[in-house]
Amino acid sequence: MNLSLRAVLGATVALTLGGAAMAETTITVATVNNGDMIRMQGLMDDFYAKHPDIKVEWVTLEENVLRQKVTTDIATKGGQFDVLTIGTYEVPIWGKQGWLVSLNDLPAEYDVDDLLPAIRGGLTVDGELYAAPFYGESSMVMYRKDLMEKAGLTMPDAPTWDDIKAAAKAMTDKSNEVYGICLRGKAGWGENMAFLSAMANSYGAKWFDMDWKPQFDGEAWKATLTDYLDLMTNYGPPGASNNGFNENLALFQQGKCGMWIDATVAASFVTNPKDSTVADKVGFALAPDTGKGKRGNWLWAWSLGIPAGTQKADAAKAFVAWATSKEYLEVVASKEGWANVPPGTRTSLYENPEYQKVPFAKMTLDSINSADPTAPTVDPVPYVGVQFVAIPEFQGIGTAVGQQFSAALAGTTSLDDALAAAQQLTTDEMTRAGYIK
Repeated sequence: MNLSLRAVLGATVALTLGGAAMAETTITVATVNNGDMIRMQGLMDDFYAKHPDIKVEWVTLEENVLRQKVTTDIATKGGQFDVLTIGTYEVPIWGKQGWLVSLNDLPAEYDVDDLLPAIRGGLTVDGELYAAPFYGESSMVMYRKDLMEKAGLTMPDAPTWDDIKAAAKAMTDKSNEVYGICLRGKAGWGENMAFLSAMANSYGAKWFDMDWKPQFDGEAWKATLTDYLDLMTNYGPPGASNNGFNENLALFQQGKCGMWIDATVAASFVTNPKDSTVADKVGFALAPDTGKGKRGNWLWAWSLGIPAGTQKADAAKAFVAWATSKEYLEVVASKEGWANVPPGTRTSLYENPEYQKVPFAKMTLDSINSADPTAPTVDPVPYVGVQFVAIPEFQGIGTAVGQQFSAALAGTTSLDDALAAAQQLTTDEMTRAGYIK
Protein backbone atom coordinates (compact mmCIF):
# COMPACT_ATOMS: atom_id res chain seq x y z
CA MET A 1 0.00 0.00 0.00
CA ASN A 2 2.79 2.35 0.96
CA LEU A 3 4.65 1.46 -2.24
CA SER A 4 1.56 2.23 -4.31
CA LEU A 5 1.04 5.49 -2.50
CA ARG A 6 4.69 6.37 -3.03
CA ALA A 7 4.36 5.59 -6.76
CA VAL A 8 1.26 7.77 -7.07
CA LEU A 9 2.94 10.61 -5.21
CA GLY A 10 6.02 10.21 -7.42
CA ALA A 11 3.91 10.40 -10.55
CA THR A 12 2.12 13.47 -9.21
CA VAL A 13 5.42 15.20 -8.45
CA ALA A 14 6.73 14.33 -11.94
CA LEU A 15 3.59 15.74 -13.56
CA THR A 16 3.87 18.90 -11.45
CA LEU A 17 7.51 19.41 -12.38
CA GLY A 18 6.71 18.72 -16.01
CA GLY A 19 3.93 21.32 -15.84
CA ALA A 20 6.35 23.86 -14.35
CA ALA A 21 8.83 23.23 -17.12
CA MET A 22 6.06 23.62 -19.69
CA ALA A 23 5.08 26.94 -18.03
CA GLU A 24 8.42 28.50 -18.98
CA THR A 25 7.84 30.83 -21.93
CA THR A 26 10.39 31.27 -24.72
CA ILE A 27 10.11 34.42 -26.81
CA THR A 28 11.95 35.16 -30.06
CA VAL A 29 13.37 38.66 -30.47
CA ALA A 30 14.37 39.96 -33.93
CA THR A 31 17.00 42.65 -33.64
CA VAL A 32 19.53 44.68 -35.58
CA ASN A 33 23.24 43.93 -35.35
CA ASN A 34 24.31 47.27 -33.89
CA GLY A 35 26.54 47.64 -30.85
CA ASP A 36 23.84 48.56 -28.37
CA MET A 37 21.74 45.50 -29.25
CA ILE A 38 24.73 43.17 -29.13
CA ARG A 39 25.64 44.59 -25.73
CA MET A 40 22.14 43.88 -24.42
CA GLN A 41 22.49 40.20 -25.29
CA GLY A 42 25.47 40.06 -22.94
CA LEU A 43 23.50 41.63 -20.07
CA MET A 44 20.58 39.19 -20.02
CA ASP A 45 21.45 37.83 -16.55
CA ASP A 46 19.72 40.88 -15.11
CA PHE A 47 16.52 40.09 -17.04
CA TYR A 48 16.59 36.39 -16.12
CA ALA A 49 17.03 37.26 -12.44
CA LYS A 50 13.82 39.29 -12.61
CA HIS A 51 11.95 36.89 -14.95
CA PRO A 52 13.18 33.32 -14.39
CA ASP A 53 10.10 31.97 -16.20
CA ILE A 54 10.96 33.69 -19.52
CA LYS A 55 13.73 32.70 -21.93
CA VAL A 56 14.81 34.80 -24.90
CA GLU A 57 16.02 33.54 -28.28
CA TRP A 58 17.70 36.10 -30.52
CA VAL A 59 17.61 36.53 -34.29
CA THR A 60 20.26 39.17 -35.00
CA LEU A 61 20.38 40.58 -38.54
CA GLU A 62 21.91 43.35 -40.63
CA GLU A 63 19.53 46.33 -40.88
CA ASN A 64 18.26 45.83 -44.44
CA VAL A 65 17.75 42.08 -43.91
CA LEU A 66 16.03 42.68 -40.57
CA ARG A 67 13.63 45.17 -42.11
CA GLN A 68 12.76 42.79 -44.93
CA LYS A 69 12.20 39.78 -42.66
CA VAL A 70 10.10 41.51 -40.01
CA THR A 71 8.01 43.30 -42.64
CA THR A 72 7.25 40.03 -44.41
CA ASP A 73 6.52 38.24 -41.15
CA ILE A 74 4.15 40.85 -39.76
CA ALA A 75 2.35 41.44 -43.08
CA THR A 76 1.74 37.71 -43.58
CA LYS A 77 1.03 37.04 -39.87
CA GLY A 78 3.88 34.53 -39.97
CA GLY A 79 4.29 34.48 -36.19
CA GLN A 80 8.05 33.97 -36.37
CA PHE A 81 8.86 36.69 -33.84
CA ASP A 82 7.39 37.87 -30.52
CA VAL A 83 9.39 41.12 -30.31
CA LEU A 84 10.53 43.21 -33.29
CA THR A 85 13.24 45.85 -33.47
CA ILE A 86 11.67 48.48 -35.72
CA GLY A 87 12.22 52.13 -36.56
CA THR A 88 10.22 55.32 -36.29
CA TYR A 89 9.23 54.88 -39.94
CA GLU A 90 7.44 51.55 -39.44
CA VAL A 91 5.71 52.16 -36.10
CA PRO A 92 3.01 54.69 -37.13
CA ILE A 93 2.24 52.73 -40.32
CA TRP A 94 1.98 49.34 -38.63
CA GLY A 95 0.20 50.73 -35.59
CA LYS A 96 -2.47 52.30 -37.79
CA GLN A 97 -2.92 48.98 -39.61
CA GLY A 98 -3.45 47.12 -36.34
CA TRP A 99 -0.28 45.06 -36.74
CA LEU A 100 1.23 45.98 -33.35
CA VAL A 101 0.13 45.40 -29.76
CA SER A 102 -0.61 48.59 -27.78
CA LEU A 103 1.84 49.25 -24.96
CA ASN A 104 -0.44 51.62 -23.08
CA ASP A 105 -0.70 49.08 -20.24
CA LEU A 106 2.99 48.95 -19.33
CA PRO A 107 3.41 48.88 -15.52
CA ALA A 108 3.41 52.16 -13.61
CA GLU A 109 7.05 51.78 -12.60
CA TYR A 110 8.01 51.83 -16.28
CA ASP A 111 7.20 55.56 -16.14
CA VAL A 112 6.07 56.15 -19.71
CA ASP A 113 5.90 59.89 -19.00
CA ASP A 114 9.70 59.86 -18.63
CA LEU A 115 10.06 59.07 -22.35
CA LEU A 116 11.24 62.09 -24.32
CA PRO A 117 8.11 63.69 -25.85
CA ALA A 118 9.55 63.90 -29.38
CA ILE A 119 10.56 60.22 -29.37
CA ARG A 120 7.33 59.07 -27.74
CA GLY A 121 5.28 61.12 -30.22
CA GLY A 122 6.87 59.33 -33.18
CA LEU A 123 5.81 55.96 -31.71
CA THR A 124 2.24 56.92 -30.85
CA VAL A 125 -0.89 56.67 -33.01
CA ASP A 126 -4.22 58.07 -31.81
CA GLY A 127 -3.03 58.06 -28.21
CA GLU A 128 -1.70 54.47 -28.31
CA LEU A 129 2.01 53.78 -27.77
CA TYR A 130 2.90 51.00 -30.24
CA ALA A 131 6.63 50.58 -29.54
CA ALA A 132 9.04 51.39 -26.72
CA PRO A 133 12.24 53.24 -27.70
CA PHE A 134 15.53 51.45 -27.11
CA TYR A 135 17.71 54.26 -28.44
CA GLY A 136 16.88 57.60 -30.04
CA GLU A 137 18.75 60.06 -32.20
CA SER A 138 18.53 63.29 -34.09
CA SER A 139 21.24 64.91 -36.20
CA MET A 140 23.61 67.78 -35.47
CA VAL A 141 26.75 69.54 -36.61
CA MET A 142 30.03 67.93 -35.55
CA TYR A 143 32.96 70.23 -36.32
CA ARG A 144 36.70 70.67 -35.83
CA LYS A 145 37.26 73.33 -33.19
CA ASP A 146 40.94 73.68 -34.12
CA LEU A 147 40.17 74.36 -37.78
CA MET A 148 37.48 76.89 -36.88
CA GLU A 149 39.92 78.69 -34.60
CA LYS A 150 42.63 78.67 -37.29
CA ALA A 151 40.10 80.24 -39.71
CA GLY A 152 39.24 82.93 -37.15
CA LEU A 153 35.63 81.76 -36.90
CA THR A 154 33.33 80.71 -34.06
CA MET A 155 30.57 78.15 -34.57
CA PRO A 156 27.28 79.32 -33.04
CA ASP A 157 25.34 76.80 -30.96
CA ALA A 158 22.44 77.34 -33.37
CA PRO A 159 24.01 78.06 -36.79
CA THR A 160 22.32 79.08 -40.02
CA TRP A 161 23.10 77.48 -43.38
CA ASP A 162 24.99 80.70 -44.22
CA ASP A 163 27.23 80.04 -41.18
CA ILE A 164 27.83 76.52 -42.51
CA LYS A 165 28.74 77.80 -45.98
CA ALA A 166 31.23 80.31 -44.53
CA ALA A 167 32.82 77.71 -42.26
CA ALA A 168 33.05 75.10 -45.03
CA LYS A 169 34.86 77.58 -47.30
CA ALA A 170 37.25 78.71 -44.56
CA MET A 171 38.21 75.20 -43.42
CA THR A 172 38.77 73.64 -46.84
CA ASP A 173 42.40 72.85 -47.60
CA LYS A 174 42.32 70.39 -50.48
CA SER A 175 46.11 70.34 -50.84
CA ASN A 176 46.20 68.65 -47.42
CA GLU A 177 43.07 66.57 -48.05
CA VAL A 178 40.98 68.54 -45.56
CA TYR A 179 37.44 69.16 -46.82
CA GLY A 180 35.27 71.80 -45.23
CA ILE A 181 32.17 69.61 -45.08
CA CYS A 182 31.20 65.95 -45.40
CA LEU A 183 27.55 65.08 -46.07
CA ARG A 184 25.70 61.97 -47.20
CA GLY A 185 25.65 61.45 -50.96
CA LYS A 186 24.93 57.72 -51.25
CA ALA A 187 21.46 57.05 -52.69
CA GLY A 188 18.75 55.67 -50.41
CA TRP A 189 15.70 56.77 -48.45
CA GLY A 190 17.69 56.26 -45.25
CA GLU A 191 20.96 57.62 -46.63
CA ASN A 192 21.11 60.81 -48.71
CA MET A 193 17.35 61.38 -48.50
CA ALA A 194 17.37 61.27 -44.71
CA PHE A 195 19.80 64.17 -44.76
CA LEU A 196 18.22 66.03 -47.70
CA SER A 197 14.63 65.68 -46.47
CA ALA A 198 15.64 67.16 -43.11
CA MET A 199 17.65 69.92 -44.82
CA ALA A 200 14.69 70.67 -47.09
CA ASN A 201 12.39 71.10 -44.09
CA SER A 202 14.58 73.97 -42.89
CA TYR A 203 14.32 75.63 -46.33
CA GLY A 204 10.51 75.55 -46.25
CA ALA A 205 10.30 72.60 -48.63
CA LYS A 206 8.12 69.51 -48.23
CA TRP A 207 7.54 66.20 -49.98
CA PHE A 208 3.79 66.74 -50.55
CA ASP A 209 1.15 69.43 -50.17
CA MET A 210 -2.15 68.76 -48.39
CA ASP A 211 -3.52 67.07 -51.54
CA TRP A 212 -0.50 64.69 -51.69
CA LYS A 213 0.91 66.43 -54.75
CA PRO A 214 4.75 66.25 -54.90
CA GLN A 215 6.57 69.55 -54.45
CA PHE A 216 9.94 69.03 -56.18
CA ASP A 217 8.97 71.61 -58.82
CA GLY A 218 8.88 74.37 -56.18
CA GLU A 219 11.49 77.01 -55.34
CA ALA A 220 12.19 75.61 -51.84
CA TRP A 221 13.45 72.23 -53.11
CA LYS A 222 15.51 73.99 -55.80
CA ALA A 223 17.15 76.20 -53.16
CA THR A 224 17.85 73.15 -50.97
CA LEU A 225 19.49 71.13 -53.73
CA THR A 226 21.39 74.15 -55.08
CA ASP A 227 23.04 74.82 -51.72
CA TYR A 228 23.71 71.13 -51.08
CA LEU A 229 25.42 70.67 -54.45
CA ASP A 230 27.40 73.92 -54.05
CA LEU A 231 28.66 72.84 -50.62
CA MET A 232 29.63 69.36 -51.75
CA THR A 233 31.11 70.34 -55.12
CA ASN A 234 33.26 73.16 -53.75
CA TYR A 235 34.13 72.00 -50.24
CA GLY A 236 33.30 68.27 -50.06
CA PRO A 237 35.49 65.20 -50.54
CA PRO A 238 35.89 63.51 -53.94
CA GLY A 239 33.53 60.64 -54.69
CA ALA A 240 30.93 62.02 -52.28
CA SER A 241 28.04 60.42 -54.19
CA ASN A 242 29.26 57.08 -52.79
CA ASN A 243 29.49 58.25 -49.19
CA GLY A 244 26.93 57.34 -46.55
CA PHE A 245 27.09 57.41 -42.75
CA ASN A 246 29.97 54.94 -42.38
CA GLU A 247 32.15 56.46 -45.10
CA ASN A 248 31.79 59.97 -43.69
CA LEU A 249 32.43 58.70 -40.17
CA ALA A 250 35.75 57.23 -41.33
CA LEU A 251 36.70 60.47 -43.10
CA PHE A 252 35.91 62.55 -40.02
CA GLN A 253 37.83 60.22 -37.71
CA GLN A 254 40.82 60.48 -40.06
CA GLY A 255 40.79 64.28 -39.78
CA LYS A 256 39.60 64.91 -43.33
CA CYS A 257 36.32 66.74 -42.57
CA GLY A 258 35.99 70.21 -41.12
CA MET A 259 32.28 69.56 -40.47
CA TRP A 260 29.92 66.65 -40.62
CA ILE A 261 26.15 66.98 -40.21
CA ASP A 262 24.78 63.58 -39.27
CA ALA A 263 23.33 61.35 -36.56
CA THR A 264 23.84 62.39 -32.94
CA VAL A 265 24.85 58.82 -32.07
CA ALA A 266 28.06 59.39 -34.08
CA ALA A 267 29.27 61.69 -31.29
CA SER A 268 30.60 58.83 -29.20
CA PHE A 269 32.56 57.52 -32.22
CA VAL A 270 34.22 60.81 -33.21
CA THR A 271 35.24 61.57 -29.60
CA ASN A 272 36.63 58.10 -28.86
CA PRO A 273 40.46 58.36 -28.91
CA LYS A 274 40.74 54.66 -29.77
CA ASP A 275 39.19 55.31 -33.19
CA SER A 276 39.36 59.05 -33.87
CA THR A 277 42.52 61.06 -34.62
CA VAL A 278 40.59 64.26 -33.77
CA ALA A 279 38.84 63.00 -30.61
CA ASP A 280 39.89 66.00 -28.47
CA LYS A 281 39.12 68.60 -31.15
CA VAL A 282 35.39 68.04 -31.81
CA GLY A 283 32.66 70.57 -31.09
CA PHE A 284 28.90 70.21 -31.48
CA ALA A 285 26.10 72.50 -32.68
CA LEU A 286 22.44 72.22 -33.63
CA ALA A 287 21.62 71.38 -37.26
CA PRO A 288 21.35 74.59 -39.32
CA ASP A 289 18.27 76.62 -40.22
CA THR A 290 17.31 79.44 -42.58
CA GLY A 291 15.24 81.40 -40.08
CA LYS A 292 11.93 79.81 -41.12
CA GLY A 293 11.31 78.02 -37.82
CA LYS A 294 12.56 74.51 -38.65
CA ARG A 295 16.08 73.11 -38.31
CA GLY A 296 17.64 70.61 -40.69
CA ASN A 297 17.69 67.74 -38.20
CA TRP A 298 15.84 64.46 -38.18
CA LEU A 299 14.33 62.15 -35.58
CA TRP A 300 14.77 58.40 -35.32
CA ALA A 301 14.47 55.66 -32.73
CA TRP A 302 15.23 51.97 -32.80
CA SER A 303 12.33 50.61 -30.81
CA LEU A 304 10.85 47.34 -29.62
CA GLY A 305 7.35 46.44 -30.78
CA ILE A 306 5.17 43.37 -30.35
CA PRO A 307 3.37 41.90 -33.39
CA ALA A 308 -0.38 41.57 -32.93
CA GLY A 309 -0.25 37.87 -33.85
CA THR A 310 1.98 36.74 -30.97
CA GLN A 311 0.63 34.17 -28.50
CA LYS A 312 3.13 35.39 -25.89
CA ALA A 313 2.22 39.05 -25.48
CA ASP A 314 2.63 39.10 -21.67
CA ALA A 315 6.15 37.67 -21.77
CA ALA A 316 7.02 39.94 -24.70
CA LYS A 317 5.82 43.00 -22.77
CA ALA A 318 7.91 41.99 -19.77
CA PHE A 319 10.99 41.90 -21.98
CA VAL A 320 10.21 45.18 -23.75
CA ALA A 321 9.59 46.92 -20.42
CA TRP A 322 12.95 45.70 -19.07
CA ALA A 323 15.02 46.47 -22.17
CA THR A 324 13.76 50.05 -22.46
CA SER A 325 13.62 50.86 -18.74
CA LYS A 326 15.54 53.34 -16.60
CA GLU A 327 16.98 50.38 -14.71
CA TYR A 328 18.49 48.93 -17.88
CA LEU A 329 20.41 52.17 -18.49
CA GLU A 330 21.91 51.81 -15.02
CA VAL A 331 22.90 48.21 -15.76
CA VAL A 332 24.79 49.35 -18.87
CA ALA A 333 26.40 52.27 -17.03
CA SER A 334 27.65 49.98 -14.26
CA LYS A 335 29.32 47.68 -16.81
CA GLU A 336 30.36 50.03 -19.64
CA GLY A 337 30.25 53.61 -18.35
CA TRP A 338 27.64 56.34 -18.86
CA ALA A 339 28.93 57.41 -22.30
CA ASN A 340 27.87 54.00 -23.66
CA VAL A 341 24.27 53.78 -22.46
CA PRO A 342 21.62 53.78 -25.22
CA PRO A 343 20.96 57.50 -25.73
CA GLY A 344 17.99 59.63 -26.62
CA THR A 345 14.99 58.00 -24.94
CA ARG A 346 14.45 59.25 -21.38
CA THR A 347 14.26 62.64 -19.70
CA SER A 348 15.74 61.21 -16.49
CA LEU A 349 18.94 60.21 -18.33
CA TYR A 350 19.56 63.81 -19.33
CA GLU A 351 18.83 64.98 -15.77
CA ASN A 352 21.43 62.55 -14.38
CA PRO A 353 24.53 64.51 -13.20
CA GLU A 354 26.80 61.65 -14.29
CA TYR A 355 25.40 61.62 -17.83
CA GLN A 356 25.54 65.42 -18.03
CA LYS A 357 29.34 65.09 -17.92
CA VAL A 358 29.25 63.36 -21.33
CA PRO A 359 30.34 66.15 -23.73
CA PHE A 360 27.66 65.56 -26.35
CA ALA A 361 24.72 64.85 -24.01
CA LYS A 362 23.12 68.32 -23.99
CA MET A 363 23.40 68.97 -27.73
CA THR A 364 21.90 65.54 -28.45
CA LEU A 365 18.92 66.29 -26.21
CA ASP A 366 18.42 69.77 -27.67
CA SER A 367 18.54 68.30 -31.19
CA ILE A 368 15.98 65.60 -30.41
CA ASN A 369 13.67 68.10 -28.74
CA SER A 370 13.76 70.46 -31.72
CA ALA A 371 12.40 67.80 -34.11
CA ASP A 372 8.63 67.27 -34.29
CA PRO A 373 7.45 64.33 -36.43
CA THR A 374 3.84 65.50 -36.21
CA ALA A 375 4.70 68.94 -37.68
CA PRO A 376 7.97 68.41 -39.57
CA THR A 377 7.71 71.23 -42.09
CA VAL A 378 7.19 74.99 -42.16
CA ASP A 379 3.78 74.65 -43.85
CA PRO A 380 1.15 72.01 -42.95
CA VAL A 381 1.50 68.59 -44.56
CA PRO A 382 -0.72 65.48 -44.54
CA TYR A 383 2.04 63.17 -43.24
CA VAL A 384 4.13 62.52 -40.14
CA GLY A 385 7.87 61.88 -40.10
CA VAL A 386 10.79 64.28 -40.23
CA GLN A 387 13.34 62.72 -42.62
CA PHE A 388 10.80 60.34 -44.13
CA VAL A 389 7.09 60.23 -44.95
CA ALA A 390 5.28 57.61 -42.92
CA ILE A 391 3.43 55.91 -45.78
CA PRO A 392 4.20 52.40 -47.08
CA GLU A 393 5.17 53.70 -50.53
CA PHE A 394 7.95 55.93 -49.21
CA GLN A 395 10.73 53.34 -49.15
CA GLY A 396 10.52 52.90 -52.92
CA ILE A 397 9.87 56.56 -53.76
CA GLY A 398 12.53 57.84 -51.36
CA THR A 399 15.20 55.59 -52.79
CA ALA A 400 14.29 56.47 -56.39
CA VAL A 401 14.46 60.21 -55.63
CA GLY A 402 17.72 59.62 -53.78
CA GLN A 403 19.19 58.06 -56.91
CA GLN A 404 18.35 61.19 -58.92
CA PHE A 405 19.95 63.51 -56.37
CA SER A 406 23.02 61.28 -56.02
CA ALA A 407 23.41 61.38 -59.81
CA ALA A 408 23.28 65.18 -59.68
CA LEU A 409 26.07 65.14 -57.09
CA ALA A 410 28.10 62.77 -59.27
CA GLY A 411 27.61 65.10 -62.24
CA THR A 412 25.80 62.60 -64.45
CA THR A 413 22.58 64.64 -64.46
CA SER A 414 21.79 68.30 -63.91
CA LEU A 415 20.10 69.82 -60.87
CA ASP A 416 17.02 70.77 -62.91
CA ASP A 417 16.75 67.35 -64.53
CA ALA A 418 17.08 65.61 -61.15
CA LEU A 419 14.26 67.70 -59.68
CA ALA A 420 12.07 67.15 -62.76
CA ALA A 421 12.65 63.39 -62.62
CA ALA A 422 11.89 63.35 -58.88
CA GLN A 423 8.64 65.24 -59.48
CA GLN A 424 7.56 62.90 -62.28
CA LEU A 425 8.38 59.56 -60.65
CA THR A 426 6.83 60.60 -57.33
CA THR A 427 3.68 61.86 -59.06
CA ASP A 428 3.38 58.61 -61.02
CA GLU A 429 3.76 56.43 -57.92
CA MET A 430 1.36 58.50 -55.78
CA THR A 431 -1.22 58.41 -58.58
CA ARG A 432 -0.84 54.64 -58.92
CA ALA A 433 -1.23 54.24 -55.16
CA GLY A 434 -4.43 56.30 -55.15
CA TYR A 435 -3.25 59.33 -53.17
CA ILE A 436 -3.67 61.66 -56.15
CA LYS A 437 -7.12 61.46 -57.69
